[in-house]
Amino acid sequence: MSMRTEKIGSVIRQEVSQVIMRELNDPRLDGTLPSVTRVKVADDLSVADVYVVVMGTPGKQSAAMMALQSAAGVMRSRVSKALATRTVPLLRIQVDEAYRKEMEVLDLIRKAEQELAEKAGAEADNEAEAGTEAEAGTEAEGGDGADVQRE
Repeated sequence: MSMRTEKIGSVIRQEVSQVIMRELNDPRLDGTLPSVTRVKVADDLSVADVYVVVMGTPGKQSAAMMALQSAAGVMRSRVSKALATRTVPLLRIQVDEAYRKEMEVLDLIRKAEQELAEKAGAEADNEAEAGTEAEAGTEAEGGDGADVQRE
């Protein structure tokens, strides 16, 4: 991506985020929290892929995506006012699958860390039990010699 397309992508991301937060009053967006994660602009500036993450249940997510896709024209007109270019890219709203996969990987890492911590804790408990059993065995055999009999 060239510097120009990166700057245009940044402006598009900012403007689309503002439209989503302030101007869209679609009831399909209620209970969801759509956020723009990244924008990828084609080199010829004909198309801009806007990647979005929507929180909520799968049903609400799909309804919110439909609302965002239907509002792409409103978003494009807002972007055209912010850009000083002859042509304004066509906005394609898409679910950010990379973000979803990243969250799944982070969850797996978190689970693995938790299992390791539990395993280490169980091993520490086993060592502590073995240590107290060994101490109890030496005390039963005569201890440390501190027991002195009086006559």
